[in-house]
Amino acid sequence: MRIAATIFLTDLTVSPTGLARALEQRGFSGLYLPEHTHIPVSRTTPAPMGGDLPEEYGRTLDPFVALGQASAVTERLDLGTGITLVTQHDPIALAKQVATLDHLCGGRFTLGIGYGWNVEEAADHGVEWSGRRELVRDRMALMRALWAPEPTAYEGVYGSVQASRAYPKPVRPARDLGSGRTLHGPRTLIGGAAGPKLFAAIADHSDGWLPIGGGGLGESVPVLRQVWEDAGRDPKDLQVVPYAVRPNAGKLAYYESLGIEEVVLQLPSAGEAEVLRTLDEFAPYL
Repeated sequence: MRIAATIFLTDLTVSPTGLARALEQRGFSGLYLPEHTHIPVSRTTPAPMGGDLPEEYGRTLDPFVALGQASAVTERLDLGTGITLVTQHDPIALAKQVATLDHLCGGRFTLGIGYGWNVEEAADHGVEWSGRRELVRDRMALMRALWAPEPTAYEGVYGSVQASRAYPKPVRPARDLGSGRTLHGPRTLIGGAAGPKLFAAIADHSDGWLPIGGGGLGESVPVLRQVWEDAGRDPKDLQVVPYAVRPNAGKLAYYESLGIEEVVLQLPSAGEAEVLRTLDEFAPYL
């Protein structure tokens, strides 16, 4: 099992370069970073974990800039977002960012995507909350048109792009989606809570699931596998990557019994000394 890590990197924490070097030196497999452009102070949306929203949510570094730094000081460490808020980006610009990072790191990038939880943050980006799932699907299709090997046009409900020269291309080869469709771009995982809409989206336009916390997988993973196979996807291609996990030996062994091959552990949003101490506490799981 590959053991990666995630952290809210901020202007007050360990640096991206320091953390990336430490992860690679210790043998961790990857670094995933979350995204928030801003947190409106007048929000009414409850914090996803309940209680007050921790300060680091409003101080997060831009994940693409931070991962670019991490890429420059590592050779083997996988890099990913957990998650990119696709609705809050211009898709043509985001396609360029993703392809550039994937090119520069030699194909080590995983694009974790999701629908978000903060209504006020999304509203400042002009997002209509009820339509955010459809908007994500449309923007991902547009981005994949730009990642296709030949100039490919896309006309969607929310946006379009002409057949264009768009380089660099992501490193990963196209994957078969069945019914004559292919999936272009880096490995893409969709985050979110288990449910029919999410599982349909995963089977339709991704490589797998990024479940936060990793609870309830014994019941949900078989359901997802059935949805995946019913969509004509190859069973061996489905990837489930539990995210922001608080580890113990029993939990990791249970994940392995479910066929899970990668897990992302939660690091504290803290300075270098505390983060390195936590990495050393996690090291036995490697």
